[in-house]
Amino acid sequence: MAGSEQEKDAPVLARPLLVIVGPTAMGKTALSVQLAAAFEGEIVSADSRLFYRGMDIGTAKPAAGERARIPHHLIDICRPDETLTLGEYQRLAKAAIDDIQRRGRLPILVGGTGQYMKAVMEGWGIPEVAPQRRLRQALAALGGPEVARWLARLDPEAAGKIDRRNVRRVIRALEVTLLTGRPISKLQRKHPPPYAILTIGLTCDREALYARIDTRVEQMMAGGLLEEVKALRAAGYGRRLPAMSGLGYRQLWAYLEGECTLAEAVERIRFETHRFARQQYTWFRPGDEGVVWFDVTREGWEGEVVRVVRDWRLEIGDW
Repeated sequence: MAGSEQEKDAPVLARPLLVIVGPTAMGKTALSVQLAAAFEGEIVSADSRLFYRGMDIGTAKPAAGERARIPHHLIDICRPDETLTLGEYQRLAKAAIDDIQRRGRLPILVGGTGQYMKAVMEGWGIPEVAPQRRLRQALAALGGPEVARWLARLDPEAAGKIDRRNVRRVIRALEVTLLTGRPISKLQRKHPPPYAILTIGLTCDREALYARIDTRVEQMMAGGLLEEVKALRAAGYGRRLPAMSGLGYRQLWAYLEGECTLAEAVERIRFETHRFARQQYTWFRPGDEGVVWFDVTREGWEGEVVRVVRDWRLEIGDW
């Protein structure tokens, strides 16, 4: 009995987790492969578009050779007509990270979907409550002011954080609260996992970022992105699927439906990817505490990253 209590009260040792963040086209995938090879690592994807099988070119999925050489996790895990919730992703990512750590290897969390990365790094509480169509319709029929009043009464903390003009979010908060019997604000509390995290951020000035994006778009088109979209369309996947809302796919789908020329579609891909890259900085910004940033236009930056990771590994020691 005493031994069990001692085991229960024993501190949980922090285990290493390397994280690589930054906007699209910054070279995160190439760096993750380099670091995995140098430090006996395995890569855990945090890119919501890499989940889908058959969507390779438009998502800049790691090449087959890279995936054969370095183990990658959470890539090609569902069909384009399936969905993976944030809660499901968090559970799968934590399981992959824990398995990698148990085998004495270094997990490297990489991707451009900041919400997914934060959910893992910070241990977000994510209520796993399936959407209830009828309940949502009934709440929506009450009107925005009324559902906001309900939420303020049942969960004042959540009501204070959610913009009442965002009726969809207000309804979701009410939905979770009514179905679980507990305020959503309590269910969403963070429980940071026992990881010793080093976060590497990749960045550059906006002009250089846009140039990198434009080059990638050209490479994707030359590599067969249009043919990939045609194949998905021929396979029966619908245009309105969430997977098809990804950059490159929705613009080329519009071209295939005769809504624009191919040149216009490609220009839209460039423009909307520029905007998306700016939005990615809302999750991780240069100057954020806890992120070591590197300018990818500086000569020798990769060597600096390797030195930082090596020093961190020496500092935290064995686990």
